Amino acid sequence: MTDTVLSVLVLASIALVIGAVAWWRRGQRKQALLMALLALVIAGNVAVWVVPDANGVAPVRSELR
Repeated sequence: MTDTVLSVLVLASIALVIGAVAWWRRGQRKQALLMALLALVIAGNVAVWVVPDANGVAPVRSELR
């Protein structure tokens, strides 16, 4: 289940970046920057769960056990 949630979050982050580019081209700078910021926050949260720590264990793997 966790893998599915992380996958959806990555897809949402990609969609937000695409949407931010579209808003930027239309001149809606504030909305575009907020969408890009949200995409970065989501990507950061996914990275926290997926990137291994100093022991080489990713939090998502320890959660699945």
